[in-house]
Amino acid sequence: MKRSAYQKLVDWKNNPNRKPLIIQGARQVGKTWLMKDFGQNEYSQMAYFNFESSKELQGIFQLGFNTTQIVSGLSILAGFQITTKDTLLIFDEIQACPNAITSLKYFQENAAEYSIIAAGSLLGVAIHQGISFPVGKVEFLNLQPLNFEEFLYWMEKHDLLHALQNGDKEIIQIFSNQYIELLKQYFFVGGMPEVVKDFISNKDYQKVRRLQENILTAYENDFSKHAPIAILARIRLVWQSLVGQLAKENSKFIYNNLRSGARAKDFELAIEWLKDAGLIHKVNRINKSGLPIQAYAQWSDFKIYFNDIGLLCAKAGVSPEIILQENNLFIEFKGIISEQFVLQQLLSEMQEPYYWNPETGIAELDFVIQKDNFIIPIEVKAANNLKSRSLRNYYDKYTPTHCLRISLAPYQKQDWMENIPLYGFHQWVKSKLQ
Repeated sequence: MKRSAYQKLVDWKNNPNRKPLIIQGARQVGKTWLMKDFGQNEYSQMAYFNFESSKELQGIFQLGFNTTQIVSGLSILAGFQITTKDTLLIFDEIQACPNAITSLKYFQENAAEYSIIAAGSLLGVAIHQGISFPVGKVEFLNLQPLNFEEFLYWMEKHDLLHALQNGDKEIIQIFSNQYIELLKQYFFVGGMPEVVKDFISNKDYQKVRRLQENILTAYENDFSKHAPIAILARIRLVWQSLVGQLAKENSKFIYNNLRSGARAKDFELAIEWLKDAGLIHKVNRINKSGLPIQAYAQWSDFKIYFNDIGLLCAKAGVSPEIILQENNLFIEFKGIISEQFVLQQLLSEMQEPYYWNPETGIAELDFVIQKDNFIIPIEVKAANNLKSRSLRNYYDKYTPTHCLRISLAPYQKQDWMENIPLYGFHQWVKSKLQ
């Protein structure tokens, strides 16, 4: 099963100045599978350690930060001698052992010849709870759910995938109906590897929904197990409000929708906990456009999206018929699903978007991204709705070099704007923004 992040791991291995690598990502996005697959293919030996399942393992790191002693203890647990050249060390759920996190600093400084990859579903939460973190001594890779091109690969639609990757617009248009059907499937199934694998085997949408609900339940169990008691109730309030926040006409996050009189200071920690756990993604507002784009962010105004499009549909109770059979009664929410899709394709290629809403309130643009010295506005349309008033307002005000409309319409280049079909957007991101 191919993941595009695999090549990033190969590049890391081949870098003579590599540091220990930390893979971040929510539970169930495939971190463990990716690390093990990489270790099995690229190294003679792989030593896998899970800090949630071994007290002896945690005991090794309680002895201090002598890397020679740590490797000796790890070799005993692994049952073979760990060497510098041909062994990959995998530290999974490393957030369960703060000393193991700190030890990465000493491996980088005193034993950089070892190949170490660490991961943790709640690592982002742990980092912000006062753990001594090896700043500057590690590298990061943020693993997202499967993007649409990975979904096509796993579905064995290799010819359709190659046409997208080659940019063969004529062939793509001929087979647009096949792309659209696969896109609808992706909207419902999402990109969680376990869910996609089961869908490939069984093509059972009800089984897909049960698996998605299991993942959502696991997330909610993490609230009780790992979140501070003082903010637990507020985390649940935020989590339960997300679908309603996205479905309203203006999907900006509104605290008063949580409960009457709610204020930002009451819920900021709850939102950050969900973000650090990788369960949500915040898209901040800009009210002006300029370089660097981050300088114009209004941090108090934001939208919150889910980490996966399939989980969004599951949380909202969206049936497969609503997506697969073009239910016009649900067109408004399908617009939010299309936005979630575009966001995931951007995040899978490490692009951090904002949304534009000027002080006058004359328009709202779904996403704005920066690439080098260019700012690119993006308007997302459900189905074939091609009215682009917000995008036009942005263009008239700032005259950017590139303007994108993402819809189900075919590729189209106009004098001021380019239309990219939803199913071709990830390839555009990968080819134009990397």
